[in-house]
Amino acid sequence: MTEPRAETFYDRVYAFVASVPAGRVVTYGQVALELGSPAAARAVGYALHHLPGVDREVPWWRVVNASGGISLRSRGIAADWQREQLEREGVHFGLDGRIRLHEFRWFPGDDGS
Repeated sequence: MTEPRAETFYDRVYAFVASVPAGRVVTYGQVALELGSPAAARAVGYALHHLPGVDREVPWWRVVNASGGISLRSRGIAADWQREQLEREGVHFGLDGRIRLHEFRWFPGDDGS
């Protein structure tokens, strides 16, 4: 008999991010806080960086930094793709390249979830 696999912090990150609706965003720190680990914003980033394959079930592109910016280290193509995805979903960026979090940030319960 195989023992059930324990849910990891990464699994919890993926489940939370999967619940973020299209057209809304959350921050790394917000995810960490929601999961009960307020000092783990960087770990949230690591989890998303290590997302298995090209998993469309976990909309990682909906996670931005605390100032509403895209935080990909490499920038370039991946950052451009993230911005394009968000814009397709109706998220608007200001002239400074940041999202107005007061307008687009999602909190659990905002839409009945």
